[in-house]
Amino acid sequence: MERTGAFWDGVTGRAPMPPAARTLGFELVEADPEEGSIIVAFAGIEAFTNPFGEVLGGFVSAMLYDTVGPALLATLPAGQFIETLELHAQFLGPAKTGRLIGRGRVVARSGARAELEATLEDSMGEVVATATATARIIERT
Repeated sequence: MERTGAFWDGVTGRAPMPPAARTLGFELVEADPEEGSIIVAFAGIEAFTNPFGEVLGGFVSAMLYDTVGPALLATLPAGQFIETLELHAQFLGPAKTGRLIGRGRVVARSGARAELEATLEDSMGEVVATATATARIIERT
C-alpha cells in the first residue's frame, strides 16, 4: 500500500519538500511506520557554522525537530498532521560539518498526544545531541 499525507507526499516528490527541510538538506533514509521509527540525514553545511566551524546549536535543534516530527508524521494517515507542544534539546558535543544522521522514534502515544525522542549523530557515528518532544495530532485538510 502506498502511503500518502503531508510527510509521504513530500519525501516521494508528489508535493514540494517543506522549505525548512530543504534548507537543512533533509533526506529520508529509512522509516518504519509500524514501529514509529525513522532515520533521516541532514547536510551540516558551512553556512550553518559558528566562528569555530561547528554547526550552530540552533541548526542542530532544527535537525532534531525535523527528526522527531517525521517519526510521528510517518505513522499518520492523510489528513492528519502534528503540532509540537514542547521540544527539549541536549547538546553532547560539537556537530562538525558534513552528513548528520537523525534517529527518531515515537516513545508513547495516547489518543492525540505523543511523546517522541531523537538523537543526532555525526559522520563518525558519535551522538552529538539528543531531544525529547511532545506533540499533538491534529486534523488538517
